[in-house]
Amino acid sequence: MEKNKSDHPIIRSSDHPEMPGGYFCELKMDGLAVALIYEDGIFKKGATRGDGHIGEDVTQNLKTIEAIPLRLAGEAKGTIEVRGEAFMNKKTLEKINQEQKKKGLSVFANPRNAAAGAIRQLDPKITASRQLDFYAYEMVTDLGQKTHQEVHEIMKKLGLKVNPENKLCQDLKEVEAYHQKWAKEKEKLPYETDGVVVVTNDLEIFQKLGVVGKAPRAMVAYKFAPEQAETVVEDIKVQVGRTGILTPVAWLKPVNVYGVTVSRATLHNEDEIKKKDIKINDTVIVQRAGDVIPEVVGVLKDMRTGKEKEFHFPAKCPLCGGKTERKEGEAAWRCLNKNCYAIQRRGMQHFISKAAFDIVGVGPKILDKFIDEGLIKDAADLFTLTEGDIVPLERFAEKSAQNIVATIREHKKTTLARFIYALGIGNVGEETAYDIADVVNSKLKTQMSKEVIEVLKNMKLEEWQEIKDVGPVVAKSIYQFFKDKKNLDLIEKLFKVGVEIESQKYSPKRRNSKEFPNIKNQKLTGKIFVFTGGLETLTRDEAKDKVRQLGGDVSESVSQETDFVVVGSEPGSKYDNAKQLKIKILSEKEFLKLIG
Repeated sequence: MEKNKSDHPIIRSSDHPEMPGGYFCELKMDGLAVALIYEDGIFKKGATRGDGHIGEDVTQNLKTIEAIPLRLAGEAKGTIEVRGEAFMNKKTLEKINQEQKKKGLSVFANPRNAAAGAIRQLDPKITASRQLDFYAYEMVTDLGQKTHQEVHEIMKKLGLKVNPENKLCQDLKEVEAYHQKWAKEKEKLPYETDGVVVVTNDLEIFQKLGVVGKAPRAMVAYKFAPEQAETVVEDIKVQVGRTGILTPVAWLKPVNVYGVTVSRATLHNEDEIKKKDIKINDTVIVQRAGDVIPEVVGVLKDMRTGKEKEFHFPAKCPLCGGKTERKEGEAAWRCLNKNCYAIQRRGMQHFISKAAFDIVGVGPKILDKFIDEGLIKDAADLFTLTEGDIVPLERFAEKSAQNIVATIREHKKTTLARFIYALGIGNVGEETAYDIADVVNSKLKTQMSKEVIEVLKNMKLEEWQEIKDVGPVVAKSIYQFFKDKKNLDLIEKLFKVGVEIESQKYSPKRRNSKEFPNIKNQKLTGKIFVFTGGLETLTRDEAKDKVRQLGGDVSESVSQETDFVVVGSEPGSKYDNAKQLKIKILSEKEFLKLIG
C-alpha cells in the first residue's frame, strides 16, 4: 500500500472511470498500528501489527490509553475486532523530550518512535505517562456495513474515536483537492501525518478488486512530497555484499530529515552517480524515500566551489584487496575474489538464517568470532566445530559451547529447498529455491548426496530456464553457480561433514502429473496455501513443509489464486484479505484434519 504515485489505479483519473460510491479519504497517521478485540463489548485483547503475521500482546498497555474504550457503547454482542493507530501528539512529544533532557536521557526522534516505544513498555505505568492518543480506521468484524464510510460511522456509535478530518470524496478531483489541502496544512495538525489513505468506499467493489502481492488494489497510501533537507557529501565509500556487489554509500554531514538524523544514503550504483552527477564535497538535497530509506535527490550545482571530487569505483576490493570489475551489460561492480572476507561472512550469515539452515543460537557476532579466530573458513566448517574449539574463546563458557555445538549438529538434516537457498546463489530467493527443488527432486532416483551433485552440475542452461518463474538472468546465475568448481567442492564438503537432505517430493506449482509423475497421488496437488497468525501444534515452517510434502504450494500473500488461508492466533491482514476475496479460511484444527 505504500506508494507515492498519482498513477495508482484509483488515483489516475485520465485512464479510469469514477468509482461508484466514491472514495473514502483518511489522513495517514504516523504512529503504531494496533488491533483491538472486544468480547460482548468488553475490551479483551490488544496487539501490535508485528511482522504482518504475529504481533505482540500489549493489552495492558493499550488499556492505559484514554481514547481506547474499555467497554463499547450500546449492545455490542459477540467478538468485534477493530484496527487503528496509537500515536503521540506533537506537543506531548515536545514535553516528554524536555523531561528526557532534564534526566540526561536520549530524546525521541519523532512521534512514531515515541508511540512504538511507549506501547512496548514492560510497565503499563510508563505507557500511561506517555499520554498516547488513538484513532480507529478499520473494523474486521462484519456488522452489516456496505461502505467504508459506514465502517467509520459504526465505530463512532460504538464509542471508538475516529479521525474527524476523514472525508468521503465523490470523485477523483475531490480526492486530489483533499490531498493538496492537507499537504499544505499538515503542520497545523496536532499530530504527524505523511499522506492520505484513499479507499474505494464500496466494500463489494473493494473485494472484487482483489490483492496484488500484499496490497489491496482498492486502497493506496497517497503520500505527501517527502521531507527534504540540504547537506554535504563528505565522502563516498563502498560496501561489499554477500554476492560481492560493491554498493556506493554517501557519507553525509549529519542532517535532520523528518525527525531523523541522516548521515548515510545509498547511491545504488555507478550509473546512478553519473546520472545525478554526484561528487564528493557536493551540496545535495536528501530525502527519506517512503520516509524510511535516505536518498540523494539531486545536487545543488550552483553551490560548487571547485573543491568537489569525482568518485571512482576502486580497482581493488576495500576489504580483501581483490580485483573488482563491472561486466558489460551489468550495473554493478563486483569483487572477483571469491575468498573475500565480506563475501564469506555475509554468505555464512545467509547460510544459518531462518529460511536456510535456521541455526538458532549462532548469530552474526558469534559467526564473526569464529571467522576471526580462524575456526571456520566456510559454512561446512561449522559442522566440524567441537566444544574444545569454542571454550578457549573469550566470553564463551563451557555450557554455551555445548549449546552451540548441539544446535549446529541438530540442524545437519534439512530439505533440498532450504539447502539450495542456503547456498546463496545470486538472484535465487526462497520461493525460487523451492521451484528448483521441485525440478531436481523429479530427476532424483535417490536422495544420495552424489546424485544430488550430479543432477545440479549436469543440468543445462535451457533446463534452468524452463523452471517456472525463472528468467534468463536467474537461469544464467544458477547455471554458472553449479559450473563453478569451488561451489561444487563446498556442496561435496557439506555432505562429507554429515549434512543430509530429507527425502521429500515437493510438487511443482500448478504443473501436471505427466511431467512430474511423483505428484499424481498427492492430496494437495495444485492447491495454494497462505498462513497467518501463530500455530500451536507445529511451527509455521513445519506447516509449510507438510503442505509441500502433500503436493501443495505455499504463498506469502493472498490473491485470487489462493485456495486456503490457515488462520492461527492473532492473525494479520491476510485474514482480512481472505475474507474480502472470499477465500476458504481454515482453523488450525481444520488444517490438521485436511492434511491427515
